[in-house]
Amino acid sequence: MISIRNLYVELGDFTLKDASLDVEDGEYMVVVGPSGAGKTVLLETIAGLFHPRRGEIRLRGRDVTRLSPEERHVSIVYQDHALFPHLSVRDNILFGLRMRKTDAKQSRQAFSRAVELFNIAALLDRDPTTLSGGERQKVALARALCVSPDVLLVDEPLSSLDPRTREEIEAELQRLHRALDVTTLHVTHNFEEAVALGDRIAVIGEGEVKQVGTPEDIFRKPNSEFVAGFAMSRNI
Repeated sequence: MISIRNLYVELGDFTLKDASLDVEDGEYMVVVGPSGAGKTVLLETIAGLFHPRRGEIRLRGRDVTRLSPEERHVSIVYQDHALFPHLSVRDNILFGLRMRKTDAKQSRQAFSRAVELFNIAALLDRDPTTLSGGERQKVALARALCVSPDVLLVDEPLSSLDPRTREEIEAELQRLHRALDVTTLHVTHNFEEAVALGDRIAVIGEGEVKQVGTPEDIFRKPNSEFVAGFAMSRNI
C-alpha cells in the first residue's frame, strides 16, 4: 500500500535521511519518536507538502513522488484539527467532496456515512470554534474520511486533548479502523499510544528510521540503545 524508499528531505537545518518504510494494505502503522525526530516531515512528504531531494514514494503501486497533494488520494489530520473557522461543521465536512467535484448523490451518501460513523449530527450547524477538543477531532476525522482516501495520515491526534477525551478518541480510532479498514499512518511521541493503536511501530530519531516491528518486537527486542530508551526498557 505505502512503499517508501531512501527518502531524503532537507528542510533548513533538519534532514530526513534515506528513510525507508512499508505499510501494508489496511494496516495501522504508528511512527513514534521524540520531538524533532522527523515524524511530521515524513508524514507531510507522503502527503505531497514537501518534495524529497531523492527517494521514492509509492501508494498502491503508483509512483506519487512528484505528484501534487490532490493527486495522491490521501487525507491528513493535524493535532490542531485545522478546521475552517468561517465554515459550519457541515461545510467543513463537505469541503473535500466539493473540491473534488463529487456528484451530488455520492456526496450525500459519503456525508451521511461520516456523520453517522462519528455520531455528530447534532453538531452540523455549529461553528467549529464552539466545539470541544474531542468534538473538533471527530469533525476533522469525518472531513478526512468523507472523501474515501486510499491512505489516512494522522499527526499527533491525541496530544492536545485532556486524558479523558484522549481515551475516547483513541477508542474511536480503533473502532473506525476496524469498521473502515483504511490504511493509516499515525505519528506520535507517546510510546504507550503507539502500543495501544499500532499493528506495527516504526521508531524514528535524528531523521532516521531506527526500527520497525510489532509492539512486542520493539519493546522486547530493541535493536539499539536509542530504541530501548524510547521504548522505556529498564535493562539496556
